[in-house]
Amino acid sequence: MTRYDILNMGRSSIDLYANDVGAPFINIQSFAAYVGGSPTNISVGARRLGLKSALLTAVGDDPVGDFVLHFLQNEGVETRFIPRKPGYRTSAVVLGIEPPDKFPLVYYRDNCADIQLTIDDVLAAPIAQSRVLQFAGTNLSQEPSRSATIFAAEQARRHRVPVVLDIDFRPDQWHDPRAFGVAIRAVMPLVDIVIGTQDELNAAMLQDPEQMRLEHSQISDAHVSGDVQAAIEALLGYGAQAVVEKRGAQGAAVHTPEETIIAAGYPVEVYNILGAGDAFAAGFLYGYVQGWDWYKAARLGNACGAIVVTKHGCANFMPTMPEVEAFIQPHGGL
Repeated sequence: MTRYDILNMGRSSIDLYANDVGAPFINIQSFAAYVGGSPTNISVGARRLGLKSALLTAVGDDPVGDFVLHFLQNEGVETRFIPRKPGYRTSAVVLGIEPPDKFPLVYYRDNCADIQLTIDDVLAAPIAQSRVLQFAGTNLSQEPSRSATIFAAEQARRHRVPVVLDIDFRPDQWHDPRAFGVAIRAVMPLVDIVIGTQDELNAAMLQDPEQMRLEHSQISDAHVSGDVQAAIEALLGYGAQAVVEKRGAQGAAVHTPEETIIAAGYPVEVYNILGAGDAFAAGFLYGYVQGWDWYKAARLGNACGAIVVTKHGCANFMPTMPEVEAFIQPHGGL
């Protein structure tokens, strides 16, 4: 029996966003405290749109964990599958905001709780009772989260639950950023839908040893050149139904083995790009769960992302469906 529309697995954190918008990081005077982490953001976004969402992350036995759980419970996200990890800390992220294109962020994930998710935690989660399992690529950066995530994908495949991978490329979370692609390619046979930017898609498929040597510095800076179309075709070759390419202001493209569907974006003035991709994923997956076609699902994702880039944070500013409907009306709808 289905109990949840979506089960999200991976990072959670307290996010400290600079209140001094436009100020260089060294001149920041204060921060606003929000909840973050890619799968956590997507879970909140999906819930605000109307889905029944559950989250599989982990928090420390600390006040920051209390902060995260309190927010999620108020949002209506199912938290009963979120274990506490004594001896580990709930992670944190500190973020600067310097529009239009500088958004420095620092991760505090040493000894963090969510990377301690285990196979036992997965066994306690409602994978078979969910309509979609979504996880982030960062889950694969360390053990035991890596094995737990692969096991979760195996369980989802066993129960015919679609598996969605948000690539979530964070180079500084890997001992060698080139290992990122190795891990992503290893899990791809279990994945039905891939979501990522052009840089992320290229990073996932960067395999040529000489190219990897020459571009190591670029990978470390989260900028990976390459033939994105070749990367998309390679990812589809693993058996994915669709590769969803996030194109920022240009919207999104959904690549399937048969066709490519272009969904235009919505014109807005950028305030803060951090979290916009998670808002896109929440909207896109809402449409997917509802059985919408790829185009309409991507347009909803674009609308959610466009709304969030005008806001100060991410999870705390995810739009509700009435807010999306009001936003898209002047722009011709979905």
